[in-house]
Amino acid sequence: MKNADYLTGITTSGTPHLGNYVGAIRPAVETSRDPNLTSYYFLADYHSLIKNFDPRLRCQSTLEIAAAWIALGLDYENCVFYRQSDIPEIPELTWILTTLTAKGLMNRAHAYKASVADNQTQDHTDPDKGITMGLFSYPILMAADILMFNAKKVPVGKDQVQHLEMTRDIAARFNHIYKKLFILPEVVVDETSSVLAGLDGRKMSKSYNNYIPLFDTEKRLRSLIMKIQTNSLAPEEPKDTATCTLFSIYKAFADKSETRAMEKRYQEGIAWGTMKQELFEYINEILKDPRQKYMELMKNPGDIEHILKNGALKAREFSVPFLDKIRTSVGIKSLG
Repeated sequence: MKNADYLTGITTSGTPHLGNYVGAIRPAVETSRDPNLTSYYFLADYHSLIKNFDPRLRCQSTLEIAAAWIALGLDYENCVFYRQSDIPEIPELTWILTTLTAKGLMNRAHAYKASVADNQTQDHTDPDKGITMGLFSYPILMAADILMFNAKKVPVGKDQVQHLEMTRDIAARFNHIYKKLFILPEVVVDETSSVLAGLDGRKMSKSYNNYIPLFDTEKRLRSLIMKIQTNSLAPEEPKDTATCTLFSIYKAFADKSETRAMEKRYQEGIAWGTMKQELFEYINEILKDPRQKYMELMKNPGDIEHILKNGALKAREFSVPFLDKIRTSVGIKSLG
């Protein structure tokens, strides 16, 4: 097995929603079908341990996310699709990298600094109150995910760029102290990818509980779209596409000609009820067939388990011998 041209993970902490599809799943599906690329996609269940303390939710989320990616067309035969916890080499590499990582580097991580700032705002005497080592060391596990397969390119959102920079720092330190084994991964930020707004206009997120699940029933999908907040402009009045959640969601799914046509209708005036109904019909048509596949997969979790286990076997064709090289380079090897 070759090292990764592309590598992407998704944390198993909830139900996949429209924002996940537009931001991560859709581009991953497209890349997975390229026969000239070796792409790795994984379910980051170890990462989910940091915030999610419900074992049933973690297991259910793993099932739902895997089913969603497969139903939406991920070519798991051409790519490497696996569960993070099925690769025991990853936590071992995490510890090796931890011994090299400066605490000062972790102190600068955005998530850790934000948690400390929250504690200070609440006047806690301990700035680290409630902060686990999992949260603090999160970037090192992420580095291990990437470096375990010597990924060349890692697509991330803007909020994850710092973690990739840390990964490069950690890899460079290992290469300098021990042996030059790691590729310094290239950060890939798609400036054109959409960050969908949710029901209340904020970024669609499980944290805000403003998301639209990918594979709810048609009735539920329509109900949620009808709840999207709009202003009080009359139907005949021109409307601003730049500030409209409905339009931003439509644009994320539509092609350029359809988007231009909808922009014109906004300029001429369109009733919010009409726009919501058309948005529902448009998205529902896209999701209709994948929804059916998803429902079938959810009824047969053993099929998903089989796909993930096969993916882990492919992944370990690379990770097992590569970790052996890493272990040897740090002096953990046979004495005979």
